[in-house]
Formats: sequence, structure tokens, C-alpha cells
Amino acid sequence: MQILLTGGTGFIGSYLIDALLKRGDTVVVVTRKPERRPPKGVSYVGWDDDLAEVVSRCDAIINLAGSNLFDERWTDNVRETILKSRIDATSTVVNAIRDAKKKPKVLISGSAIGYYGTRGPDKLDESQPPGSDFLAKVCLAWETEANKLDVDSVRLVIARTGIVQQKDDGALSKMLLPFKLYGGGPLGDGKQYYPWIHMHDMVNSLLYMIDNDTISGPVNITSPNPVTMDEFASVLGKVMSRPSWFRVPEFLLKIAVGDSANSITSSYRVIPKKLVESGYKFRFPGLEGALRDILNQ
Repeated sequence: MQILLTGGTGFIGSYLIDALLKRGDTVVVVTRKPERRPPKGVSYVGWDDDLAEVVSRCDAIINLAGSNLFDERWTDNVRETILKSRIDATSTVVNAIRDAKKKPKVLISGSAIGYYGTRGPDKLDESQPPGSDFLAKVCLAWETEANKLDVDSVRLVIARTGIVQQKDDGALSKMLLPFKLYGGGPLGDGKQYYPWIHMHDMVNSLLYMIDNDTISGPVNITSPNPVTMDEFASVLGKVMSRPSWFRVPEFLLKIAVGDSANSITSSYRVIPKKLVESGYKFRFPGLEGALRDILNQ
């Protein structure tokens, strides 16, 4: 297949490209720097190019574009950038599909488990309504833009991603150093649920949704076994043979990173109901096995 990918130079995108190439697909990446030399099997196009013509040559589109949530403190300008980057990219993709002479079979458009807002210990499947905090509003607006796709022949999947685990980037990479220095522990009060997912299952679930034409609408991409932050820190300490006793209280997190700390201390007990019921088999359903695999790579 030929896959059009936005966000292809990001954390998830780089792993996704490798997986697509390994299974024999070719990839077209929409990027702000199309003049760069792409890897073999990949071509670059710019956001200002004729994307409708590019879309006409593609079988599927995966839209993951959006500015990083944790690059800067959440000032009003940064909040606007976080929202606008997602809305603009999704609007551009939807319009390109609408104008394309030949339509792709599927659009998988990104969202996140932040859609639900913090819900304590409540189990959250795809049927739950949105929350009301900043990230929930961002995700709702992001999904609303994708849902403007009014082409009946194109299957739409909304990928509500959890916190992806890999040691070279993302949340886990920032937690490793304190544990290595014997100063690791839970973030916040530790009671909040942490909706983790191994990078392998993150990528494979996206491939699964490309190929499985029975899946549509919102899909939670998280482990079927969410854990509390206390449990996550304890298992990470066990895997690293380090103690897990140094708790970082919420007020210190807010001093360090500002309001984005809310996304770390919020509780999301998210269940991937659609993936499980559709027959997707998680390679890493349990946290300890997932962390051992990641840290032994």
C-alpha cells in the first residue's frame, strides 16, 4: 500500500514508518521541510503542495501532526499553538481528501486519551463523553475537525492514544534518569491511573486499523491493563533494580513544568474496548513485560 503520513518525523511517526516499510508499504510524509533527503522507501511533500493530487495516489492516510505538548510551559500562546497545530493539519487533510479525484480507503486521525478528562478510578471506554479541561477541549476540537470528513467511501478512525512507552523519547525517557540515580518514584499522589502503551502495540494497532475495515470511529490505543502511578513506579523500580520511594508532589511538578503537570497527575483509567473486541492481540498487555522489553533493547 501507499500510505500518506502527517507527523511522520515525530516520536510515534518514526517507529510507524519503520513498521510500514518492513511490511512492504511505501510512505509519503507531509512535512514542513520537504527539501530534506528522505530514507529509502519514503518521499516527502510539503504542506503547501497539491495534497489532493498526492492523496489520489494513496490507499490510506494517518494524521498524527500536532505540536509537542511538553516543549514549553503552557502560556496562552503555547495553548493556542497546541490547539491550532492540530486543527490546521486535520483541516488540511480533510480538505485534500474531499478534493482528491480518487479517495483513500481510510483516514486514521489522531486524538488522545486526554479527551476524557480526569475521572479518578472510573473505567473509560470509547462510549464515554468528553471532559472539560484544556486537553479535553483540544481533543474534542481535534476530533470535530476530523469528523467534518463527509466522504461516505472513506472509513474514519479516531485514534485516542495513551502514553506511549519507549526509552528514547516520551514520558518514560524522562523518568529513567531519576531511577538510575536512586531517586525515582511516583509523580503526584500516585493514585491516578496511568494509561500506558508499549510502542510496539501503538504502532501495530495503527497497522491493524488500516487493514481491518470493520473498525471505525473513536478507538482507545492503550494497554488493556492500566495501572496507577504508584504501581507504574514500583514496577519500573523492580525492572531497573532500583528503589521507588522518592515521590514528586504535584506542587513541585507545577513549579517545574507549569499547568502541563495536570496531564501527568490526572487520572485516566482508559480501556481499549474496541481493539479487544475486534480481536487485536496485544504483544505487551502487562506492564512488567513491556518495561523489561523496552529497557533490554
